[in-house]
Amino acid sequence: MAILQKHQILERNVTLLAIFAFLVVSIGGIVQIAPLFWLENTIEDVEGMRPYSPLELTGRDIYVREGCYVCHSQMIRPMRDEVERYGHYSLAAESKYDHPFQWGSKRTGPDLARVGGRYSDEWHLDHMRDPQSVVPESVMPKYGYLEDRLISPDYIEDLLRTHRMVGVPYTDEMIENAAADFKVQVDPFGDYDAMLERYPGAQVRNFDGQPGISEMDALIAYLQMLGTLVDFSTFTPVESR
Repeated sequence: MAILQKHQILERNVTLLAIFAFLVVSIGGIVQIAPLFWLENTIEDVEGMRPYSPLELTGRDIYVREGCYVCHSQMIRPMRDEVERYGHYSLAAESKYDHPFQWGSKRTGPDLARVGGRYSDEWHLDHMRDPQSVVPESVMPKYGYLEDRLISPDYIEDLLRTHRMVGVPYTDEMIENAAADFKVQVDPFGDYDAMLERYPGAQVRNFDGQPGISEMDALIAYLQMLGTLVDFSTFTPVESR
C-alpha cells in the first residue's frame, strides 16, 4: 500500500512522470541497442541477395503507393505454423535493400515474403483484376486499372541514385544502364544477358501479356521476385559473434 501511495506522486506530477518515463524508455532502449555494437555482424551476408532491378524497384514503389503493406506483411516468423504455411523464416538480409522495409504485423491477407513463383503471372492478373474470382472470401479491392497505366523509365536513374545515397550498392554501370534494363526485362526477345549479369535471377517476360510496359508489369515483376533470391536448400545460418 505504501508503494502505491508513493506512485501517486508520479501520477499527480506531470513533470516527474515525464522524467521517469524517459528514464525507463532510455534504459529499455540501451538494453536492446547496446549489444549490437559488440556484434561483428548484425546482418549476415547471404548468397544471392542483390539490389532490385529497375523494373522490380518500380513495382515495389507501386506496391507501397497502393498500400499493399497495410494488409500484407513480408516477414515470416520463426514459428512452426508460420514456416509450414509460408516457407523458411525471413532473414534480415532479405530486407537490407528495402527503404522502408515491408515487414508489417497486419495480415488481412497472407504474408507475401515468399510469394514469388507460387502463382503464375495469369493468376496474379486475375487476382488484381478481380480478387474474388480466385479467392472468393477476399476483401481486397480491384487493381485492374494498373494494366492501363503505361510507364516509362524517365526518372529511373534518379531513383537508383537516391537509393544508393541510403546505402543500396547500385554501381555506376547499373545507373547508366537503368533505362535499358527497365525496358528489356519485359522483352523476352531482347538482349537481356547484360541485365541478368547485373541482376542475377531477374525474371524476363511480358508479365501482363499486353503491349507496352504497364504498372501491372512492374508490380508482378516485383511480386514474382519476392523470396526467390536465396537458395534455402544450401543456406546455413551464420552464428552471430
